[in-house]
Amino acid sequence: MFRYKILSFWVFTFLALLSNDVFADELTYAQLLDRLQQTEQRLNNLEQQQSPIFRQVSSKSSVALPVPLTPVTEIVPAVEADVQPTFDQRLQALEEGWQQLDSAWLAFDTAETKNKNDAAQKPTFKMNGRIHADFWDFIQDDGGIGFLENPIGSLPAARVGTGPEDRYAFRRIRLEMKGDITETMLWRTQLDFAKPGIAEMKDVYIGFKNLPKNQQLLVGNQKRPLGLDHLNSSRYNVFLERPFVVETFNPDARRPGIAMYGYTDDERYHWRYGAYYLENIKSDGQYLGDQRQMSGNFRLSSSPWYDDSSDGRGYFHWAFAGMFAKPHGNDMENNSHSNEGRFATRPEARSSRSWLDTGRIAGADWYEVLAVESIFNVGQMQIVGEYMHTFMQRDGFNDTQFNGGYVYLSYILTGEHIPYSRKTGTIGRLKPFENFFLMDRCGGGTCHGWGAFGIAARYSYLDVSDQDVLGGVGNSGSFAFNWYWTAYSKLQFNLIYGEIDDRSPAVGTTGGSYLMAGTRFAIEF
Repeated sequence: MFRYKILSFWVFTFLALLSNDVFADELTYAQLLDRLQQTEQRLNNLEQQQSPIFRQVSSKSSVALPVPLTPVTEIVPAVEADVQPTFDQRLQALEEGWQQLDSAWLAFDTAETKNKNDAAQKPTFKMNGRIHADFWDFIQDDGGIGFLENPIGSLPAARVGTGPEDRYAFRRIRLEMKGDITETMLWRTQLDFAKPGIAEMKDVYIGFKNLPKNQQLLVGNQKRPLGLDHLNSSRYNVFLERPFVVETFNPDARRPGIAMYGYTDDERYHWRYGAYYLENIKSDGQYLGDQRQMSGNFRLSSSPWYDDSSDGRGYFHWAFAGMFAKPHGNDMENNSHSNEGRFATRPEARSSRSWLDTGRIAGADWYEVLAVESIFNVGQMQIVGEYMHTFMQRDGFNDTQFNGGYVYLSYILTGEHIPYSRKTGTIGRLKPFENFFLMDRCGGGTCHGWGAFGIAARYSYLDVSDQDVLGGVGNSGSFAFNWYWTAYSKLQFNLIYGEIDDRSPAVGTTGGSYLMAGTRFAIEF
């Protein structure tokens, strides 16, 4: 802005010169002198204005700014007190003042560019986290559920067959640190302290970003691409716990591996694929041994309809995913690794044990998981569904098949919508139109905001019983109520009724029914 003012001043000066040449006969020396005095006064005013401009820029930058411009009165050569400076002297002063200003801005721009380049060569650091505090009330269950929670052979023996206990516990206490290493690499470390004596490793990886085709490569402990609900962050999910099928065929989701992520320029398609160990190393952080139980995973997702005009209040998402795994179902000599051919899950709540459980399947040689998923969102209403089917080939035993799925309907009562990321094919953070607050007014009385309210209903199904493997068949119905205080804090409530049957009698029962309620206080920072 200051440059434009100086440029305008130059235009005025040249007009004055032109007037002196063309209309010399009509102007007296006194009139010309008067014009020059006016010109000098304008320059002095502009010089006074430039100091706040420099101060404003300096407050936003760490660059040391040049010294203020020298006033015109100091540039004009000294003359006798009763002799006025000539027009040439004044013009020379203007030229020198402009040169000073131009040099000052050039030095500032050069220093700013250097600082930005230096910053781009240094690693960056950012910290955040989340706290989820849960209370679970096991309202009612029949006798069979007690043997699922405390089966025959469990310790202590006095508790065999007793039902699940109510509990308050921290579901997640996560601390995350992440950043960039120059402009081409990234890193992330995430630990969970919900069990204070045993910190668990979650996302821990390094990677390369800005690769061709909008891709990035990650190496380390990361989520395997199988199951929409697992790829969604626990900060954004509608229900307290993930459905049967997602936790069964991709338990805990994260495994050490190497994977590529990418999306098309128009963000219509997104893909992930990689190779992973089957063993979960969240507690010890290492894999030892020559027996490599590994899997190859992939996911291709698309959002063929996304309403940009409403900022994504309407969209349709579909995805196809798969997993090809090689466990070791036979005894492994001189190897401490357990057979990873096993499928188990809790009852969509925080019980002490898995109520649906195949155990480690003897002879498990290969297994493949095929999965489909979909989201349909119109304004405040959302419908989500997933289905997975697992085929297992066994050495010395009959092959087996397992399957499961879920569907849920969510509705935001206050009119907000659940956002969607086209670059990742996952849902995002809901932002209330107004936050929850309650405070006194200055003039008396109180004022308040209510935040956002949402309800949802889910049906979930899982069948992990086939041939000689009797992991059980589960059916579950859940109702959810969510009160979003802010975009970063909320209260969640779930009421769940379920039935389990076709379990192996070896645990003491073949099934049972249950009713439970869960409440969560959740914040993130």
